[in-house]
Amino acid sequence: MTQNVPFLDLKAQQARIAADLRRRLDAVLAHCQFVLGPEVAELERELAEFCGAKHCVSVSSGTDALQIAMMAEGIGPGDAVFLPAFTYTATAEVPLVLGAVPVFVDVDPRTFQIDPAHLQARIDAVRKAGKLRPRMIVGVDLFGQPADWAALAAIARREGMITLDDCAQSFGAALGGRMLGVLADATATSFYPSKPLGAYGDGGALFTDSDERAALFRSLRTHGEGTTRYEVIRTGMNGRLDTMQAAVLLSKMTVFREELEIRERVARAYDQRLGNAVTIPARVPGSTHAWAIYAILLPDAAARTRMQEGLKAAGVPTVIYYPKPLHHQPAYAKSHDGAALPVSEDLATRILALPIHPDLSEADIDRVCTAVLANV
Repeated sequence: MTQNVPFLDLKAQQARIAADLRRRLDAVLAHCQFVLGPEVAELERELAEFCGAKHCVSVSSGTDALQIAMMAEGIGPGDAVFLPAFTYTATAEVPLVLGAVPVFVDVDPRTFQIDPAHLQARIDAVRKAGKLRPRMIVGVDLFGQPADWAALAAIARREGMITLDDCAQSFGAALGGRMLGVLADATATSFYPSKPLGAYGDGGALFTDSDERAALFRSLRTHGEGTTRYEVIRTGMNGRLDTMQAAVLLSKMTVFREELEIRERVARAYDQRLGNAVTIPARVPGSTHAWAIYAILLPDAAARTRMQEGLKAAGVPTVIYYPKPLHHQPAYAKSHDGAALPVSEDLATRILALPIHPDLSEADIDRVCTAVLANV
């Protein structure tokens, strides 16, 4: 029986880096510094150099990165945190955990990134209502490409707000010749295994050019400690990246640039084969894409169901990112102000993600394209 096309193939990637990965893991097992061992500091230096940020602070997950970044700014009760409605739940749950209110913003119908014009309208509405303080803009670099950081930064300056880049899906992408990691006051990323740069478990990192923020991040990730382990100067959390994950990520960094190039080639192949049959992903002008997800749009929900069933029969897996916008999730019903967000609502009914990763063979790519074309 013919095997399915792999939606993600971590085994193939592991085989390519096996020797270096084993060397890295054996070194950790030899020195036994499993928490904040030397590999953690090495990884932070390498990641900061990669994206051009002054500081990188590794943490235990992408969600913890968001939480630490918000804690560092004192986000809490009475604060409004503006973020896109069409993204993963982690972006919205953190403000609620801290007692703040997520304010959902619609997205661009083609790039899926937060809509600056609607963001401004949502900020104006919150100010007019007078119940919340607009404090932070969270731009999510969705699916592997950047949000419009020039526009978001301009709004933040005008409104006296903080910018936080949720780069969980897009580490390795760039905008205007600058890598993500330096375009907001702080940037949070994730190393969940399915990300373009993924660990073998949870992990994340924060980037900033601010010495003060970096020091706060380091304190907050380690129970709010001061200059010594048992000096506790603020309420923090246990948010450290373990050394084994740092070792895995250091090994993966040896092939990361090459893998980004391969992802781009796969995306271009899909574009060329599928562009006249379905709505393919639009590119953000002046950007490079990390291609965590390649998402096509179908005419409607029924067409998507037919496509997904046809591809499954052909051995091609698909995933719906995301089947429900955040403002329609039960967890956020009490905090949402009831605003309709029609673009996010529409995308959730029509979007479908195809396999994209560095270990797709030419035969795999052809099989995906043939199956899509046969089910339009």
